[in-house]
Amino acid sequence: MGINQATVERIQEALRRENLDGWLFFDHHQRDPLAYRVLGFQPASHVTRRWYYMIPAHGEPVGMVHRIESGVLNSVPGDKLAYSSWQEQQTHLATLLKGCKRVAMQYSPLCAVPYVAMVDAGTVELVRSCGVEVVTSAELIQEFESCLSEAQFEFHMEAGRRVDKIRAGAFAFIAAKLAGGVDEVAVADYVRSEFTKAGLFTDHGPIVGVNGHAGDPHYEPSPATSSQIKPGDLVLLDMWAKLDVPGAVYYDITWTGFVGDAPDRIRKTWEIVSGARDAAIAAVKTAVAAGQPIRGFEVDDAARGHIRASGEVNYFVHRTGHSIKEDVHGTGANMDNLETHDDRRIVPGALFSIEPGLYYKEYGIRSEINMYVSTTEAIVTGAMQRELLTIG
Repeated sequence: MGINQATVERIQEALRRENLDGWLFFDHHQRDPLAYRVLGFQPASHVTRRWYYMIPAHGEPVGMVHRIESGVLNSVPGDKLAYSSWQEQQTHLATLLKGCKRVAMQYSPLCAVPYVAMVDAGTVELVRSCGVEVVTSAELIQEFESCLSEAQFEFHMEAGRRVDKIRAGAFAFIAAKLAGGVDEVAVADYVRSEFTKAGLFTDHGPIVGVNGHAGDPHYEPSPATSSQIKPGDLVLLDMWAKLDVPGAVYYDITWTGFVGDAPDRIRKTWEIVSGARDAAIAAVKTAVAAGQPIRGFEVDDAARGHIRASGEVNYFVHRTGHSIKEDVHGTGANMDNLETHDDRRIVPGALFSIEPGLYYKEYGIRSEINMYVSTTEAIVTGAMQRELLTIG
């Protein structure tokens, strides 16, 4: 299918706004899925030779293809230069870059944003050898690949309504099965079965963690590890799914409950975690309402600062949140100043999680919601846990 002229013009407008001379796309063996998604096409057959596609800030796009795969870029606009030898390839690359000083590529300095670090170091060196500075396309990727359309926003909201209903059902399922015995795997099986009935898809999961298993942020139960759920146990449920239709967008949440009356330490942990979540939400809402830019690392700072004040920050071992789209972990700005320093702006159309947590040997607590940002406001897109659930 390929991008149309209107999209090319939107990209060019963004390039001029960012003071860039062009956006250079490159692929070999389909290593860069972002390139295909932004350019709006999938190759008809396996890509075994290098191709390049240059969208300049001004003028017409130009591509370069190998002669034995000369049709790989047929679906995108502009002339195509053909090469066979490496010498010819380098000559044509210089032609594509003529007059350019700064171009964007799927590159991240120091691999600070690994989600966009798709171009190999040698290709970056090759472009630089033409006297051109290579800068990251991370902000461009956000605008042209990571933002939701109106239809995708509605997909997400509908997924949220269905997932929230199943989440409530899962905790009711635990309560109903306590007397006869219920374990982590049984709850996970219940969730997956309900997803199927509700027309939802997930690539893996859910996480059902009891006590110490909840202290492992990415634990998933199996028959070999599954713990029984009994009175006096903490249960963490992390579930994510999307409508089982093309272009659907994930909804991703975590709730925590306790079977019986929770002890003070666990209630205190819940208060710290939910307070950090609320601090991050407030930071986003305040900035968007004021028309001020806010970046991923600043959201992480808001949540982590709240936990730091409690003295428990060493037990918050992951970023505050991640981008969400058709993959549960998307390619937009992450709420992160721990694993990476994500200085990308949160742009209109962005969807992301906020999910601080504290993890100990005996138990863990996480509270996860999804936020969507428009040009005028930021909203939590589904139900939000206000207090630690009492199960049974």
